Amino acid sequence: MTSTEPYRLAMFPLGTVLFPGAALPLHVFEPRYRTMMDEVMATDRRFGVVLIARGSEVGGGDERVGVGTEADIAEAEQLPDGRWVLVATGLWRVAIDAWLPDDPYPIAMVRALPDGPPADEALAQRAAAANRRAWGLLSELGRVRAGEQTHDLAPWRLCDAAPLGALDRQWLLEIDEATERLEVLITLVDEVASDAHRLLAQGGSGP
Repeated sequence: MTSTEPYRLAMFPLGTVLFPGAALPLHVFEPRYRTMMDEVMATDRRFGVVLIARGSEVGGGDERVGVGTEADIAEAEQLPDGRWVLVATGLWRVAIDAWLPDDPYPIAMVRALPDGPPADEALAQRAAAANRRAWGLLSELGRVRAGEQTHDLAPWRLCDAAPLGALDRQWLLEIDEATERLEVLITLVDEVASDAHRLLAQGGSGP
């Protein structure tokens, strides 16, 4: 995406962060989002994913952050009762300029956010090593990462592989430069590893 002109985009506020290049499985059951998927599937198969800062995914009335990700529907199946099961893939970051009326589902005016220059490979290697160390310690506490570990050094893939919560993932999504993003990623993941190491030293265990 090269244009930075604002455009309308159907939006799906969720309790998770989607990074560019990452996959997001969804089960769409709420009526307004079924309508959204009907319309999206009939046009360009694209919608935006944005983190809910406060509130619930169901029923509306939520508060949403200002940066999300445009997604493309890679796989989709509509069930006999109208629900959708699908897998969406993140394309690029978008800034939300304005929210339009939720009629019947959330729609926003957004702008594509370009990425800066690529990060140094040595820094990516450090980030990958930080991820491996943290997940190794967390596995001793009983926490296992869903999905396969990746050896991909692409910055967004490293962010997606990190053992971080939604707010930290949102922080990474909002950083414009890949180098700064990986530096912050390493700091955050090292903190997770330190906490896990401390729990292990105390004889703690995880869920």
